[in-house]
Amino acid sequence: MLVALVAMVILYLGRTVFIPLLYSLLVALVLYPLVAKLERGGVPRWLAIALGLLLVGVVFGGLLGLLAWQVNGFLVQFAELDSASGTGLQALWDWANERFAALGQDHRNAWWTSALDNLPGRITPYLGVLLNGLFGMLFNLFIIPVFTALLLYNRGTYVAAITALVGAAWKPKLPVLLQRVVVNYARFVLGMVQVYLIVGALNTVGFLLLGVPHALLFGLLTAVATMVPYVGILFSALLPITLAYTTTGSLWTPVGVIVVLGMVQYVEANLIFPKVVGGKLGLNTLASLVIIFSGALLWGMAGMILFLPLMSIVMLVSKEVPEWKALRLALGDGATAEGE
Repeated sequence: MLVALVAMVILYLGRTVFIPLLYSLLVALVLYPLVAKLERGGVPRWLAIALGLLLVGVVFGGLLGLLAWQVNGFLVQFAELDSASGTGLQALWDWANERFAALGQDHRNAWWTSALDNLPGRITPYLGVLLNGLFGMLFNLFIIPVFTALLLYNRGTYVAAITALVGAAWKPKLPVLLQRVVVNYARFVLGMVQVYLIVGALNTVGFLLLGVPHALLFGLLTAVATMVPYVGILFSALLPITLAYTTTGSLWTPVGVIVVLGMVQYVEANLIFPKVVGGKLGLNTLASLVIIFSGALLWGMAGMILFLPLMSIVMLVSKEVPEWKALRLALGDGATAEGE
């Protein structure tokens, strides 16, 4: 327990370094098969690594471009609906203004004056958090490719260091163990892709049944937004909710969108994610949920993404260490226990 507590403190205090480093390790392990294949084909190592990172950049750039294109199309259609229909933004604004005016001009002025007086003090803390998060994201976008390139380029050195660190009994087993780690990370990434595809399909079907325009794009958008717990789904849901209202003029359609997203999120968090991703890592559902929540507590979204594959490494090592059998049985699924 003392070792676990010290490890958690170190992980929390060193999260600024560990998070980008482990993201880089994840990307490096995913890119390793491609880089190694290019090197066997005669491509210099530095060029193979650059091509792999370029592929990752193209994929993420394409997703961001798709998001920007969707937002632009939504804004154009929203403006057209607003000018052509009384159910658009102007109607909603008029309704809110009427209810607001009912409070009385004196109360409104007093409230507005008080809000303006207290606004600077209230904004400053949130602005600091926002800027800190923005700079942290920009730093990670820069440092993660650098760490990834260094891990891939000097991988032989790191493997030799690990080999020298372990005891003589482990040296013959180390190559096989490292190969299993690479395969396990690849399965994890595949599982994550499957989760987002399933969630996107469920969201899309729900939006289609409700008659929401651009159901496929909104379904995929809200699925990808689940990478950011709670906040991501809230912001991504604003687009289909608003469009559902402007196209129908009924409040029941936006309520239906909220119900669909809520049900899909519940199923994803309690069934799809633990079963698809946790199952591929050899972890049972309870262990997967505890690891996800623990990761969120220590590192937020990064912990939810990174802690599961980290525990998969622990599971792999535990198979080679008889003293860790109890841990393996507690974390493993039924198939793992029966296979022993």
